Amino acid sequence: MNLKTTTSMALALGLLTGPAWADMEAAKAFLDAEIGDQSTLTREEQEAEMQWYIDAAQPFAGMEIKVVSETITTHEYESQVLAPAFEKITGIKITHDLIGEGDVVEKLQTQMQSGENIYDAYVNDSDLIGTHWRYQQVRNLTDWMDQEGADVTSPTLDLEDFIGTQFTTAPDGKLYQLPDQQFANLYWFRYDWFTDPDIMAEFKEKYGYDLGVPVNWSAYEDIAEFFTGREIDGVEVYGSMDYGKKDPSLGWRYTDAWMSMAGMGDKGEPNGLPVDEWGIRVNENSQPVGACMARGGAANSPAAVYAVEKAIEWLNKYSPPSAMGMTFSEAGPVPGQGNIAQQMFMYTTFVAPLVDSAEVMNEDGTPKWRLAPSPHGVYWEDGMKVGYQDVGSWTLMKSTPEDRAKAAWLYAQFVTSKTVDVKKSHVGLTFIRESTIQHDSFSERASKLGGLVEFYRSPDRVRWSPTGTNVPDYPKLAQLWWQNIGDAMSGAKSAQDALDSLCSDMERVMERLERAGIQGDLGPVMNEEKDAEEWLSMEGSPKPAIENEREEPKTVSYDELVASWQ
Repeated sequence: MNLKTTTSMALALGLLTGPAWADMEAAKAFLDAEIGDQSTLTREEQEAEMQWYIDAAQPFAGMEIKVVSETITTHEYESQVLAPAFEKITGIKITHDLIGEGDVVEKLQTQMQSGENIYDAYVNDSDLIGTHWRYQQVRNLTDWMDQEGADVTSPTLDLEDFIGTQFTTAPDGKLYQLPDQQFANLYWFRYDWFTDPDIMAEFKEKYGYDLGVPVNWSAYEDIAEFFTGREIDGVEVYGSMDYGKKDPSLGWRYTDAWMSMAGMGDKGEPNGLPVDEWGIRVNENSQPVGACMARGGAANSPAAVYAVEKAIEWLNKYSPPSAMGMTFSEAGPVPGQGNIAQQMFMYTTFVAPLVDSAEVMNEDGTPKWRLAPSPHGVYWEDGMKVGYQDVGSWTLMKSTPEDRAKAAWLYAQFVTSKTVDVKKSHVGLTFIRESTIQHDSFSERASKLGGLVEFYRSPDRVRWSPTGTNVPDYPKLAQLWWQNIGDAMSGAKSAQDALDSLCSDMERVMERLERAGIQGDLGPVMNEEKDAEEWLSMEGSPKPAIENEREEPKTVSYDELVASWQ
């Protein structure tokens, strides 16, 4: 079965060329060429769903709509295959732009500040849920679907089937964004090397415990040391992979739950409360009160310093020398080159290019690697957040005119519809629907995806979560992370000095928000500063320094781990 994008097939059938027309013939041609049996709906149900889009789109035929998302495989498929098909079926012309994630946030921020309609819809990370809820500049979809958008809301949308709506729902109980793609940060490793009897015996002799999936950072460090510089099958191996370029994506490396994996925040799922994985504390009314230890935050706490120091140490000691100068998108495909033993966290959006890499796939189409939960740091305790999940979600700004928002909302539902979702998920491997995850075609393909399907079918899945609602203004605060941590990466500052600057910078933004009052009674109400020792002596985060930050290393057998998910 060819699971790659079938643009060429669609072109050959004339689907994506010729004059625009909105009718069932276009829909049938699309279903024949592109979907086939890769859908949770029967062909009859698919045609009924397409007929609804044709009818609902009639008032908007001929409109030209612009939407935007970051550049990942899933969105390339939407832009290149689904957008042209949608135009043929509905008569609404869609320009689906693909730009960097940082640029998406920048465009969104510009539209928020200027009120100018730059895009009619954004695929925007649910990490901004706290921002959207506080500023009230995006359409709350719960009310929109019930009121103005009722005539363009599909009867087969089935919100209950989406696996990520808890992350796009604010504390007011309203849905602000519709998930389009999801991917987790998981531990990635070379299963073929980890199960090689000679390598296993050598590791056991050297370290005194079994080579396996590391449960904690001490074991990860030992494994990284063990593999770095080793030659396997004529290739020099590195024990870890990461990236360190001073670039917006460096911030995600840390805000995407690295600090909570180290153990910086409080217990609580999906996010630590009252202190989250950004080190921001909120009060009982969800109002941010501080980020530095002097105000009860944890962004410059001993656990945060440990998190940054370990990442820098492993990058320098165990990763390829070029990794320090790489961004997120440059580093992602590197394990596919065949010289990396493990990666502390692999954004699973990179599974799609990994599956295409002969260096890390067996001839029978099964992978030489596996995915597992990421290990946690010495400050981590049971009940804390275990990892990050990205939920790129359709977001409609209030500054977008209603007719344009309606046309864009039709497209957003089309690309997440049950008709297309199984096929789209086979291309991009970024699951959003429970029905898709359980589809027979993924049972058949599971052995070739290294544990990805097992993870998404496991009860553990819900423990990986995006940035929560403690963050009052994601665009303003996120840029402070890469700038400050970049100083630690380059050696210009110590980790402690960089994090002191970071938390102070975050507090200055929150103080400005408090003074301006633009977030009303949801905005920051900053705590008075006091001696950090007072906060460190209390229970929870921020936590005092642990004298010996190297705990006893612990590993687990991968096969036993996956069995526990069943």
